[in-house]
Amino acid sequence: MKKTTFLLLLFITTISIAQVKEEKALLDINKKHEIKINALGLLVFEWLDVSYEYLINEESSFGTGLLIGVNNDYDLDRYRKFSLTPFYRRYFSNKFARGFFVEGFGMLHSYENNYYDYYDYNGDYIANRNDDTKTEFAVGISVGGKFVSKKGFTTEIYLGLGRNLGGNNSSLEAVGRGGISLGYRF
Repeated sequence: MKKTTFLLLLFITTISIAQVKEEKALLDINKKHEIKINALGLLVFEWLDVSYEYLINEESSFGTGLLIGVNNDYDLDRYRKFSLTPFYRRYFSNKFARGFFVEGFGMLHSYENNYYDYYDYNGDYIANRNDDTKTEFAVGISVGGKFVSKKGFTTEIYLGLGRNLGGNNSSLEAVGRGGISLGYRF
């Protein structure tokens, strides 16, 4: 009798724990939207970089990022004045849309093309700076990791590289994408 009671209680406890885990998993699956801000871009480069991500399922998502250069006084800040970056991510984890990911992205971006002319046709020295704003489109790939708290707060670290397409006289052939983003999943 004691063994039967013990086994019955053990069975009921196991079912109860499984139901609690299943309920938590369902709560996580119901959260399909994320809003994020790239803290690294804001603090280091003075870029306002916000993004939205929609979770398709436990393994994939798509979204878009918007970057606006806040301060263009430094040469590095002129590297990117504006960008619109749609992306698709594939997650490699047992948990719902978190952990290690690989991302493919496209980037429509504008930047200042700074170049210098040092000599004229006679060989005389000229220090002429030309600042042209260029707009180009790039495609690339990123890798990173995403961490999600029980309350829905997210942190992600990512780094990627892309190549500009179509520009004949572009001084910028490659573009970078990266950051440390903080956000919320709802």
